[in-house]
This record gives sequence, C-alpha cells and structure tokens, in this order.
Amino acid sequence: MRAVIQRVSEASVEISGKINGKINSGLLILLGIETEDNGDDIDWMLSKILQMRIFSDADGKMNESLLDQNGEFLVISQFTLHASTKKGKRPSFIKAARPEIAIPLYEDFLKKAELQIPRKVHSGIFGADMKVRLINDGPVTITLDSKNKE
Repeated sequence: MRAVIQRVSEASVEISGKINGKINSGLLILLGIETEDNGDDIDWMLSKILQMRIFSDADGKMNESLLDQNGEFLVISQFTLHASTKKGKRPSFIKAARPEIAIPLYEDFLKKAELQIPRKVHSGIFGADMKVRLINDGPVTITLDSKNKE
C-alpha cells in the first residue's frame, strides 16, 4: 500500500460536477492499493498517518499529529501510485490491485479511519473520474509504502 500524504489548508474532490468531499485544515491522502495488500497494511498505514507529527504546535514546530489538531481527513483512491516506469514510455500498472481486491481494502481503510478519527472521514469514489483540488499547507508532502515501511 502506498500513500501520498499532503497537509492541506483545504481540499476537495469533485465527481461528475458535484463536490463529493471537502475538508479544511487536515490531510489529503492519495491511496494506492496493490495486489499483495491486506489488513495489516491498512493498520500500519493508518497508524503511521494518524500519529505523524507534521502539524505545527503553539511554537510553530512540526510537533503535532492530525489527531492532536482535530484535523480533517480526505482519502482518494489512486492506482497510479503503483506505476512502474522501468521499461518503455508507457507506465505499467501491473502491481496495482484489480477492483475486486482493491475496493474492499479501500472501504476497510475508510471504515477503520472513521473509527479512529473523531471527525467525518471524506473520500472520493473508487474508480471514478475525480477532480481533486487542494491548497498544500507548507508545503508538506510525505510518501509512505507499507511494504518498505518507509
């Protein structure tokens, strides 16, 4: 499982001309699921994201987590995070999980996030053509990979 985490002052996802999710201060998570992912990957990823101290404290130092800040959470499925560009000019997405594997894992990720975050978890729709808008705060952008634990 791979994630691109962006600290945002606002973000939204639009599907078919309608806003499906919108947040103010918090995290925008682009989430890529691969064939080998399972519940352990979800647990590791959520734990890392929710405890990551990437928000400023009263002294202006990155010392607080999303939970410390009572921040908002927007999750977007993004199979292209598993693109392989090793050969040729067209990316291969062979490592990205097929929908029958990815959708249940994506939904589990959202459900588990909802249990741990006191605010509503916003999301896109798996497989939809989405328009994502954001104002990256900082900018702070971090990538995580549950297979490499980095």
